Amino acid sequence: MGRNGAPPVLGRRASSVTTALLVLATATATLAAPASADTPHPSPTGTSAGTELARHAAPATEPAPRQDCGAGDTDAAAVLDAGTWRATNGGQTVYTGPSMLEAMRAAVGSLTPGRTSTERVVVHGSGDMPANQSLDLPSHTTLEVCGTVNVTGTPTGDNAVVRGRGVTNVEIPHLSVTGAPWFGLFFRNGSDIHLGQIDLQLSGGLGIRIDNHADRAVRTTGVRIDDVRVSGTNNHGVETYGVDGLTVGTVVARDVAYSGLLLNDTINATVGTVDAVNAGTGTGYAAFRMANRNGRIGDGYPTNIHVGEVIARGGGRGVFCVSESGGAVIDRVDIADTGNNAILIENCHNIDIAPDGGSVTGGGDIRIAARTDFANTSDITLQNLTVTDSAITENPCGENITIQNNTLVNSALNIC
Repeated sequence: MGRNGAPPVLGRRASSVTTALLVLATATATLAAPASADTPHPSPTGTSAGTELARHAAPATEPAPRQDCGAGDTDAAAVLDAGTWRATNGGQTVYTGPSMLEAMRAAVGSLTPGRTSTERVVVHGSGDMPANQSLDLPSHTTLEVCGTVNVTGTPTGDNAVVRGRGVTNVEIPHLSVTGAPWFGLFFRNGSDIHLGQIDLQLSGGLGIRIDNHADRAVRTTGVRIDDVRVSGTNNHGVETYGVDGLTVGTVVARDVAYSGLLLNDTINATVGTVDAVNAGTGTGYAAFRMANRNGRIGDGYPTNIHVGEVIARGGGRGVFCVSESGGAVIDRVDIADTGNNAILIENCHNIDIAPDGGSVTGGGDIRIAARTDFANTSDITLQNLTVTDSAITENPCGENITIQNNTLVNSALNIC
């Protein structure tokens, strides 16, 4: 929702806009507001080419410290030795052969059936895996892959390098994937899911999806994602839908076709940093996007989504909130040279952008907007930004909109 524009909402403003500091460093003619909040674009069919953004290079996000992969005790292992995979549990060999996937399956399958405490599989070595199959993890399983899984062949729906359905207490401390899977990792209706250091250097597919679509009346709960590096998808980098209780450390997205991080119908979420270059180029997607009543609890929008920083260079949008989402604070933004709006808040409620400051440079404008098919945008605060070679636009007028302490450099202010 929210990808196509709609006629402006006609309505009266609930409260006045505050502008505490407006510095117009260069005289700029007032920019006319666009006719629609979200100009439609063709969907990409593959990954976008990486472009150099020399004028406003994205700050480097340091990788999380990497612990020694595979260290410590393990219950089962899959090891590549001289071109042959061997899976063992204790002193017993449960697989010998050429297939990395079958070795991993055998190692996982050798764990205690019906267990109620965690058992651990470690994989040493790199290999290929067919895109039309998955490694399914049962509950109470830790899988640590000290190597790279390269996905080959044609992907088919719902398959993933690692998949879990209706599982609890699953952990993947390390995983690296190349190729074009349908999903890199896919979890549906589960609890206590922990993804550690995940490296997805892809040529298609969607990086990570965690949802509740087997039973949408029951949310997936207790999801933790420490550090994700994702590139080259022809879909989103990381996506959640129907999650209650999400903690994300860092998402670094490069040349993903849609959003770097997309939260749908997710509540009680904390995100450290989203760092994206060329996320959603040529589309209305964004480095960070909230959609489909994300952050809505019952009929209200209490603050329950907290993001430390969004960094965006190029791509579609920097930040996009749409379709009755809200209840969010984004402490800082650092956005430059987006092809679409730098920030678009459309039919969202209780959003606080940049209480700790930030900048928007070049590219599209900052837009507060609404469509007629949802309630008008309300309770939005946009503050403490340095806006350069851009604009702040409110069209149509929202309700209880606060725009304050912003420094405008060669930028226009078009608000109600």
